Amino acid sequence: MAGDGPSPGDAAAAAGTPLPPARRAADADPALWPGDVPWRGVSPRLLVIRRIAVGGWLLPVAAATIAVPAFTGITWTGWAIGLGGLAALAWWWRIVTRAVRSWGYAEREDDLLIRHGVLIRRLTVVPYGRMQFVDVRAGPLERALGLAAVRLHTAAASTDAFIPGLPSAEAGRLREKLAALGESRAAGL
Repeated sequence: MAGDGPSPGDAAAAAGTPLPPARRAADADPALWPGDVPWRGVSPRLLVIRRIAVGGWLLPVAAATIAVPAFTGITWTGWAIGLGGLAALAWWWRIVTRAVRSWGYAEREDDLLIRHGVLIRRLTVVPYGRMQFVDVRAGPLERALGLAAVRLHTAAASTDAFIPGLPSAEAGRLREKLAALGESRAAGL
């Protein structure tokens, strides 16, 4: 049907947003960020959820650090602390933006690659034959924004194969594909 498709602004997100090429030499480390695969990013709408989470606890702290000197008559020290709180808010805002943009995944012939991290970068390689099941979950805010998260469970108990912030249609497609590949690859074991 004509009205069932994604809105024009979500066209790129529905197929998994392609990630831009590495901007710095440190971003191009082939051990952590292989450049020979087509990486897909998570939806930019994940940024809204993460900013709400950070703002939910950091905004009251910043407001309190401004309100205390304003209502108690504390001198410049109180204002400096308040401005420091606002600076922390701005810094966390930037960190959250970079953290969300660091998420990516790539589907290869035999495995799925998941990457994320700003300061500490992480690359998880999940062979399709090792997958036991695939979970798709979405909380109330994620559902309101049309997002879902995919979690892969493997034979290893400590796996953290998790992709947050996928458009719901992409999460469903990925779940079906990974479940089928996991079943077909595990059949030979």
